[in-house]
Amino acid sequence: MINILRIKNASFYAYHGALKEEQHIGGKFEADVDLYTDFNEAAENDNLNLTVNYVEVYKFINRIIHEKKYYLIETLAMVIADELLKHFPGIQKVAVRVRKSSVPVGGLIDCVEAEVIKENGK
Repeated sequence: MINILRIKNASFYAYHGALKEEQHIGGKFEADVDLYTDFNEAAENDNLNLTVNYVEVYKFINRIIHEKKYYLIETLAMVIADELLKHFPGIQKVAVRVRKSSVPVGGLIDCVEAEVIKENGK
């Protein structure tokens, strides 16, 4: 059976972007992460050790977002997805959405979002 744990609207201030100013001034980024896993045994036993710990996942994502500057949110989403699958063996599939709010497009938009969906071993 597949279950999903979701982290929604995790917010970070970071220094990603294609423009020099974006990497110097920084901006707000948000991430949604869908973790496809099997938490049936954990739920039946009410045991955190038998599931993916979303607190640890959040801390892991926070570290990735702040350890390096990326030009593209597409790259950031891909790195987060790849690293989550490598680091958390209980994750069978992951969907990562990274949003950037302050986007210099010459007009008004809410945000730009990149999504990556990956499965373990693929």
